[in-house]
Amino acid sequence: MNTEFEAIFYDKADGTQPARVFLKSLDDDMRLKMGYIIYMLQCNGPDLREPYSKHLSDGIFELRAKRGSDITRVLYFFFVGKKIVITNGFIKKTDKTPPGEIATAKKYRVEYLNRKENK
Repeated sequence: MNTEFEAIFYDKADGTQPARVFLKSLDDDMRLKMGYIIYMLQCNGPDLREPYSKHLSDGIFELRAKRGSDITRVLYFFFVGKKIVITNGFIKKTDKTPPGEIATAKKYRVEYLNRKENK
């Protein structure tokens, strides 16, 4: 695998990884599709654009996958050293990304940055 960026899953204090848990809950086809889009992100970094990736707010981005009426989103942010931190995911049911999902990604980013600072 020749990728320029490293994708990692955000892990909570208890060790759980919300985005990994979410991805494992998807059916095989959607999980494979999202896995391929994560690979495309690792290869292209911030150059990956719509329809696969979109900036949402304050450095939080979403990966986008659709199959039929199923719309899956996974949120992430970039970190120093060509790292992509994948935070959380959800099944999209409305036109707009739920503000609570963006807030969760921002909260996870703050926690991640605080842990990196304290190491």
